This record gives sequence, structure tokens and C-alpha cells, in this order.
Amino acid sequence: QVQLVESGGGLVQPGGSLRLSCAASGSIFRINRMGWYRQAPGLERELVATITSIGSTNYADSVKGRFTISRDYAKNMVYLQMNSLKPEDTAVYYCKMVVQTPELSYAMDYWGKGTLVTVSS
Repeated sequence: QVQLVESGGGLVQPGGSLRLSCAASGSIFRINRMGWYRQAPGLERELVATITSIGSTNYADSVKGRFTISRDYAKNMVYLQMNSLKPEDTAVYYCKMVVQTPELSYAMDYWGKGTLVTVSS
């Protein structure tokens, strides 16, 4: 099995910064796409940013220019640097990875349990 664990959430003032991290562990053969999603109270989960195995990135329009996604191939980790945070960025942030395990010939989606980011003065 594969486990994803997020860290780095917390309370920050508007205009501040946070860096989220997500580490994958377990039986991993290859990790394809990695991404961050978020879910605010009363709203559906939405894509924040993704990064492919070759480093191509994609961002939601609402975070372009403020957030940066990156990955560490050797450590099976993905990061989300969040700058110029706004109250509307408040949400639970989830990490997702598309992982192929040695036992299977195809990749599957794995999710972390989330980390809460609160932007408030």
C-alpha cells in the first residue's frame, strides 16, 4: 500500500506565505503526476496545481503567480509554496499522487488526509 502524508498547514495572515509538503511511502514503483487540491467549507474539492513526471506544471487561475508546485523525485515528495495568501485560500489542502506499485501494471490515485490552511487576520 501507499500512504501520503501532508504537512505545513496552519494559520497565516493575509499576504503571508506557507509551504506545504507531501511525502509518499510504501510499495512504490513509479510516481507519475502529483498534485494539490483544496476544499473550502461548503464547496467542492478543486484542483490547485499539478506537476508531471517531466516537470510540467498546471495551476488554477486563482493561484497563478502566487503558488508554485515542485517535486523531489528522489524523496517521493511534492511541495506547494504559497505566497501572497488571501482569505479565500482558506481550505483543507490535499495531496494526490498517481502511483504505480510493483504488483500492478497500471497506476492508481492515492490521496492524503489533508492539512488545514487558514488565512485570517
